[in-house]
Amino acid sequence: MIYIGVTGWGDHDIYHQGVAVRDKLKEYAAHFPTVEVDASFYAVQPARNVEKWVKDTPADFRFVVKAYQGMTGHQRGEIPFSSKEEMFDAFKVSLTPYVESGKLAMVLFQFPPWFDCKKENVAYLRYCRDKMDGYPVALEFRNQSWFSAKFRAQTLRFMEAEGWIHSICDEPQVGEGSIPTVLKATDKEKTLVRMHGRNTAAWMKPNGKNWREVRYLYRYNKEELLEWKENILKLQNETKDIYVLFNNNSGGDAAGNAKEFIQLMDIRYEGLAAKQLDLF
Repeated sequence: MIYIGVTGWGDHDIYHQGVAVRDKLKEYAAHFPTVEVDASFYAVQPARNVEKWVKDTPADFRFVVKAYQGMTGHQRGEIPFSSKEEMFDAFKVSLTPYVESGKLAMVLFQFPPWFDCKKENVAYLRYCRDKMDGYPVALEFRNQSWFSAKFRAQTLRFMEAEGWIHSICDEPQVGEGSIPTVLKATDKEKTLVRMHGRNTAAWMKPNGKNWREVRYLYRYNKEELLEWKENILKLQNETKDIYVLFNNNSGGDAAGNAKEFIQLMDIRYEGLAAKQLDLF
């Protein structure tokens, strides 16, 4: 199956007027069968939050949960754990409602641009996979060295051998901090595709004002989406389920592009939540 959605459910133009923040996921689930949980990157989520999200979505809905920042070495601000073991254990406890409901698609480990291909980082990936034993985990790099001519084949073999789901990226190709689109599944059951946009001018400006917002300011045109339709059809020969998440939402384009891509893929989802009626 092909699951198409966006990253986060807070800021999109799909909601009827006046919808409360607490009800947005319910309405989001009337449009898409999957979502990426970004809140888990900034803080390990309390059980009450995850239990509500699980309750607010239909039985066939699936969550891609982003790994907590301390687990991937981002560490923006103070990490409120005394050890890595405590941090991983707390994060796994937070996954319990997803797992028990059958709604966990995967946990996404997205590593920062300075996480390059070297021995100690390979060892840390093994550590992460061991700590997440029993959970489906996806791996996304932000340093081009992993897919350089020297290491590409080895990286893919490593991911397959260690049980990592490949998070395939579409993004600008500008420098070491950009990853090429490598159309190779490393897991026969699941593959993740994340659409970051192609805003080349803003991609490599980490010191600019509001750079995180600006870099994802991009709307895919029909020709680009048709290109990805062909890519997805190829990947279907290698993997059972494909999750496609649009992350180009700085200008509110992610949901529109996701809906357009659903149409281009000629997909009719069943089992979505009932849409809210905006009578006024």
